[in-house]
Amino acid sequence: MNGSRALWFLLATVVAATAWSAVRPHDYATWAFELLPGLVATTVLMWLGFSGRFRFSAVVYIVCALQFIILATGAKYTYEKVPLFDWLRDTFHLSRNHADRLGHFFQGISPTLVVRELLLRRSGIRRGWLAGLLAVCVALAFSASYEIVEWLWVVMFYPGKGPEWLGHQGDPWDAQADMLMALCGAIVAATLLSRWQDREIVPSN
Repeated sequence: MNGSRALWFLLATVVAATAWSAVRPHDYATWAFELLPGLVATTVLMWLGFSGRFRFSAVVYIVCALQFIILATGAKYTYEKVPLFDWLRDTFHLSRNHADRLGHFFQGISPTLVVRELLLRRSGIRRGWLAGLLAVCVALAFSASYEIVEWLWVVMFYPGKGPEWLGHQGDPWDAQADMLMALCGAIVAATLLSRWQDREIVPSN
């Protein structure tokens, strides 16, 4: 799949996933909070791509489409109640529903690929460890910033329901575990998916 087709794939995925998740979600306030950042980010990517200002490689759009499906699913059910992961928890006797861990793993992958491609195509940094390291650092910083935003949101609007609203599921180290998953995703993107990305990068005009 080339970059153009992958961009249309991202658009179709966002439209379909948003429409599906909007039908009787667990709570519309949570739905909006969970989905809005993803909608903003993918809208920017699509605007840049369709306008011709900056078209990323196909791997970026494909990964972002997969991440948006996860976001839409978490927004619809809340992450701690995603049915598939409830089944996995009960079947394999896990301690919790791990849907949020998957979401944070992708939260590390997509920013890493986006930042890495921007560095390679616009900053003059060559392919190698430096581009990957910088991209991983930005992805981890983004993950930490998201945890801070969640915390501030709860303090302002849900001061008495912090652990429940944030979906800690009894884990006092939930935020740290989420950031660790984002770091793992970022490392996977910088070491494994970077080869796919390198094959597809076309120098910008």
